[in-house]
Amino acid sequence: MPDLAHPTAPCGQTPSEPAHFTRIERVLSHIHQHLDEPLSVTELAALSCWSRWQLQRVFQSETGLTVAAYVRELKLSQAAVALLGGRDRILDLALRHGYDSEVSFSRAFKQQFGCSPLAYRKRGVRVGLRQPISQLGPRGLGEGKWLQVRVETRPAFSLLGLRGEIRGLFAEQPDFQQQVPAIWQRVQALPGGEQLHGEPLLGVSDLRVHQDEAHRFPYWAGIELPESQPDEPLILAGAELLRVPSQTYGVVTHRGPIALLPHTLSWFIEQWLPQSGYRGLDGLELEAYPANYQGKAPEASMSYWLPIVPLS
Repeated sequence: MPDLAHPTAPCGQTPSEPAHFTRIERVLSHIHQHLDEPLSVTELAALSCWSRWQLQRVFQSETGLTVAAYVRELKLSQAAVALLGGRDRILDLALRHGYDSEVSFSRAFKQQFGCSPLAYRKRGVRVGLRQPISQLGPRGLGEGKWLQVRVETRPAFSLLGLRGEIRGLFAEQPDFQQQVPAIWQRVQALPGGEQLHGEPLLGVSDLRVHQDEAHRFPYWAGIELPESQPDEPLILAGAELLRVPSQTYGVVTHRGPIALLPHTLSWFIEQWLPQSGYRGLDGLELEAYPANYQGKAPEASMSYWLPIVPLS
């Protein structure tokens, strides 16, 4: 059996490149360019110079998805955008995106989006849209991470917490890696701050305001207050409220130590956004941390929410 890490010449590999990343790039590129056509695992395996089983194993190991699941979620995301932007019949959308009946299309659609195609159209907002997977960082850096952005519309909510000022990723002298932990420490030191342990946390960068020459802007650290309990007494003495309006976001999941988040954000803004079909807004950017988040852990996972609008 051939060594998967050292493909033969016909596969087009160079000795300096990780073999499986380059092969997966080839498969992903083919999927993205032919998404409006039938795609078979057999065809993709031949393109990758792997067997069907090898392709499935490596693809899922590296991306977290099977080939079929990835193709399906992209096709359904295309169909969801078409639902919002036109009046095509559900049957026509089903046939156009590879389904042989309205019933099978509606079943798959509900599994991905949690509602029927008609309910999604009636709601009228972009929720759960999957974007094509891309690789983090240029080849040769040994990153080996594949990222997939999703597009979500989040309802308005209120954040309870404290405000500070930071210089962000693109400032000449960024200080966010020092200032953000300091703001969180202030929140945790408030009377009632011990209640934050075990709760999901939110950071909010307010880029709506005019930044000074040092590119400072407000950063909020706190917790989301449920909209259903607007009169609930504040649990953090001395905390303030920030109202976050409903907004559509590009959402990327950062996995790994929080110190590496700037690398993910650089890819997100400099590489994904320009070719995404969306443009960024100067609004409220969110950092969503799960309960009991451990920022230094190699397996840590949090998400970053960037305000966006479609180009057309």
